[in-house]
Amino acid sequence: MQSSGLWKPVLGGLLLALAIYIGGFKFDQHLRTRRGPWQVTFTTAHSGAPAIIVNQPKLNIANLKIVFPGETTTNASGTVIFDFPQKPVPFGRVKFEDLTYLPGTVTFDFFGHEIELLPRTLYINRKSRPWESNATITLTPADKPAVLPAPMPGKKKY
Repeated sequence: MQSSGLWKPVLGGLLLALAIYIGGFKFDQHLRTRRGPWQVTFTTAHSGAPAIIVNQPKLNIANLKIVFPGETTTNASGTVIFDFPQKPVPFGRVKFEDLTYLPGTVTFDFFGHEIELLPRTLYINRKSRPWESNATITLTPADKPAVLPAPMPGKKKY
């Protein structure tokens, strides 16, 4: 029995498996981050109404402004880069986010308006709109969608 010749193929196989694993991991990380995150600036319009400005450079989305006239906010303005989940926002709330492969999906609730950022399209109050750079969208209180019923607590979905 020659056991001395067995360690070379085993070690070679382990090193090959390790190289494939590391290479696959690096490639997946590249795919996850190559397009970059959503950049949402929370600000106020000239009228004092709250507004957001959406940017995503890799998708050629720049300075899409959504204004909420008739609403007020007391929080400071700032830019939030959605590169990992559960980042706090100055006003409104994040309803859903899937940032596995950036830019991913981010859904907001701003004063009863549902804004959903997807790479292929923009959803405002559950209606699809094409992305337009350097545009301003005004959402009045009359534009709010009907409120969906809240899920019943304790009920399991199968």
